[in-house]
Amino acid sequence: MQIKKSKGFTIIELIVVIAIIAILASIVLVNVTTYINKAKAAAVKSDISSIALGMGTCYAENLSYASCTIDATLSGDITKQGGTLVTTATPTTAYCASSTLPGGGTICVDSTGVTSESKVCTTATSVCATP
Repeated sequence: MQIKKSKGFTIIELIVVIAIIAILASIVLVNVTTYINKAKAAAVKSDISSIALGMGTCYAENLSYASCTIDATLSGDITKQGGTLVTTATPTTAYCASSTLPGGGTICVDSTGVTSESKVCTTATSVCATP
């Protein structure tokens, strides 16, 4: 008597392979999302630093923040990356710009040169402070 050899896979083997692929895909998806949020947060931090540089240059030229404005492109970039830009200013003496970061947290920069995470602008003094 000859034993008949089966060709192909059983349903159990196929289910196991699909389950393994699904587990691996979920692990990759979580890691990719984390890296995307880190990249967006880095872009927001860079834009906040550019705002500080632009405001410093404007103050050096005018000796006042009254005529200084934040570039609309930077503001738009921060919004596109998932941040929310908040600015305050005491026209002649101080400014402050802060943003939420994608994935959580905040970043703040002010006219004293302070750039710090986990702080926000205060409207009364235009400086970065703990919320």
